Order: sequence, then C-alpha cells, then structure tokens
Amino acid sequence: MDIRQLSYFVSLCEEGSTTRAARRMNVVQPALSMQISKLEEEFGQKLFDRSAHGMVPTPAGQLAYQLFAPILRDLADAKQHVVSRSGEVSGRIAIGLVSSVTMSVLARTLAVFTSRYPEVEISVCDGYSSALLEAVRGGTLDFTLVNKTRGRSDLVSTDILEEEFVLVTARDGPLRLPAQVALRDVSALPLILPSKRNGLRLIIDRFAESEDIELPIKLEVDAIAAIEELLRGSHWATILPAIAVRRGLADGSLRAHRIVAPRIARQIVCVHNPRRPLSEAARLFVDVISQELSVASTQLHGGLELPSTRRKRR
Repeated sequence: MDIRQLSYFVSLCEEGSTTRAARRMNVVQPALSMQISKLEEEFGQKLFDRSAHGMVPTPAGQLAYQLFAPILRDLADAKQHVVSRSGEVSGRIAIGLVSSVTMSVLARTLAVFTSRYPEVEISVCDGYSSALLEAVRGGTLDFTLVNKTRGRSDLVSTDILEEEFVLVTARDGPLRLPAQVALRDVSALPLILPSKRNGLRLIIDRFAESEDIELPIKLEVDAIAAIEELLRGSHWATILPAIAVRRGLADGSLRAHRIVAPRIARQIVCVHNPRRPLSEAARLFVDVISQELSVASTQLHGGLELPSTRRKRR
C-alpha cells in the first residue's frame, strides 16, 4: 500500500466513477482499476460494488475512506506548508455549509476565491448541521459553517456572524403587517417553516417555547428556495434569517418585518476538528466567505432598517 494507491482509492470513492476518478488523477482508467485491485488484494476485502449509479464503496470501503481520506488531506496540507514560501496557495479543501449560507453567498464567495487562488481545488456540500459536523469529525470535511448550538463540543468553533431572524411575507400578497411585529402576533399567521431536522427550526422553536407560544405551522419545507417561491404573491409567511431570502428581498418580491419581542438571532460559526488544523487555503476561504456574509448582512441592514448584524473577531 502506498500514497498513490490511497489517492486513487479516495478519488474513486468521491467521484463514484472510474472514468471521472482517472481523469481527476490524470491517469488512464486501466491503471487506476489495477491499483484498486492491488489494494483489495492487500486488504483481502472487496472495496467497491458496481451498480447502476456507478462504483459504490462496500462497508469495508466506507471504513477505509473514513480512515485514509483525512491522512491524505493532512499530507497535502503538510506539503502546502512546506512549499508556501513560494507565495502560491494550492491544495484541496472540502467544505460543508448549511443551506441558508449556500443560497446567500456561496456563488459570490467562489467567484472571489477562485480568482485570487486559482490553484486551490474546492469541494462544497450542503446539508443538516448534524451530518456536516459528523463529516468534520470523520475528516471528510475540512471545516463547516453551521448555526451555533448549545452545549459543549469536541470540535473547535469560531464565531463568524450574528444575524437576526425576520418575519417574511410577499410584498404584493394579501398580508398587510407593520414593519415590526411581536412573535406572539405571528401565531395568527399561516406559517411555512423548515422541519425539526433543520437547525433554523430548532432556534425558532427554542424562542417560541421560552415565550410559551405555539406557532401554527401549516407547511414544513427544508428547501429555502421552495419556501421563497411559495411566499411570492401568497398569503403564506415564514420566519428565517434575512440572508436566507436575500434574493427575494433584493428583487422586491418579498418583505421583511422585524421581530422585536423577543428578538430571535442565530450565530453562524466555523467548525473544524482540533486534530486537523485548517490549512492556509482553508483559512483564506473562511476569510472570504466571512467577508461576503458580513457585506450581505450590512446591505440588508441598510435596505431593511434592521438592527446591525455583527461580524465576530476571528
């Protein structure tokens, strides 16, 4: 077993296709397949099953990926630290984002970052906070941006941005509400909220319970884009961070109402494994996306007359 074989193996796990994995590793497909076969012989176990969806890791393959992917990433980071004297930032970073961040600033962040650091390879996935945090623990993600949760954690967490939730309605819809509302007033509205699997919903429920308020949830939808589409010109309302519905607020189809009693806020944090310090490329990406989140929040604050959101010192 050598580094080359492990690199081929990890590439095949992530690409799910020998053709794509070979292209990524810049080798011919038979050469990659041969190295995978040698690795299976050494382990004495089958690592992949061929299916209609491509090459799928077996249970042994999944375990091997969880063990070896972080090692390869650490080696790549070590190499980058050694060659960083040249001033060129390179390497590969795997990033996890909650969907409200993905929808709001990811495209702009990627455009800025790739123009500055074209040699860095980037892999981005979104999902629920719990799954993203487990991926950070297992080493398949270098870091993730999620909503801060209560309680202690074995992971390193750095505050990025505090942002408040707003009540969102259609600008041209039948609901006519004041610029500021109390959470108790919201209980009379037909609400669409994310499901209880979603970190945003957990924050909303916690504040509602603290005020002894039962919210009349008519629809549960985790896809923020779908919520935004349902709101346009309708009688529905939702409670979300302003950044999550930035597009609808910017084009004028949605209206935000400040929730003042109580003020509901979330803290976006960057989380990584303490056993795997962030590489230079990862740190630079966190800086860029933090800046983009801060700019987006400031713009919304100016346009919606919301209280200021604060970017935390890192």
